[in-house]
Amino acid sequence: MIDALDLTYAYPDGTPALAGVNFHLEQGKKTALVGPNGAGKSTLLSLLCALEFPTGGSAVISGLPLDKAHAAQIRGLVGMVFQNPDDQLFMPTVYDDVAFGLKNQNLPAAEVKDRANAILRDMGLEHLKDRPPYRLSGGEKRQVALATALVMKPRLLLMDEPTAFLDPHSKRALVQTLEALDVGLLIATHDLPFARQISDGVLILKGGRLLAQGGPELMDDAEMMKEALLDGE
Repeated sequence: MIDALDLTYAYPDGTPALAGVNFHLEQGKKTALVGPNGAGKSTLLSLLCALEFPTGGSAVISGLPLDKAHAAQIRGLVGMVFQNPDDQLFMPTVYDDVAFGLKNQNLPAAEVKDRANAILRDMGLEHLKDRPPYRLSGGEKRQVALATALVMKPRLLLMDEPTAFLDPHSKRALVQTLEALDVGLLIATHDLPFARQISDGVLILKGGRLLAQGGPELMDDAEMMKEALLDGE
């Protein structure tokens, strides 16, 4: 699904965010992306959904090179759920937010309605469809933001700190939803119990470089995780 080779990104002022990152992600796998603050996790997610583009190296996503020429195709394959759902929910009602992306694809009105209603029903959010997003709880907002991505039928879903500020009930609901998904996941998180529960594997970033990649058992290596999550170089 994704092959990254010496993937590099620097901000316009020249500050490096990623430096020579190499990894392979298989189709359909659920992978945790962990590392300290400033490791480059959010930058990597922005690259993989074609919101930004590498300043060096390369990446191929489902056979498509990660560049501006293929950005629209990649965005059709990769969904993104941002850390703050308020960045993603801006329409008058929950239904309008879920239907927004479909309408922008100029799909027939009947298909938009059917797909939006289906995802709301499947995620147990139908009772919220006429509510304004600002009237939702934090957990409800995250579920709706997830619905706006899933309704587009992505092959890969990227999530940035999805459990941040969630209460235990909302976290359990999110875990149940993610476990049931038949789609690849790459989830940036500091929440190791959540990462162990949901992932098939892990990528560890630190200082813009890949520290390690492996199976979920890597997260049981206390020394590795101490090194991985310690802020600083």
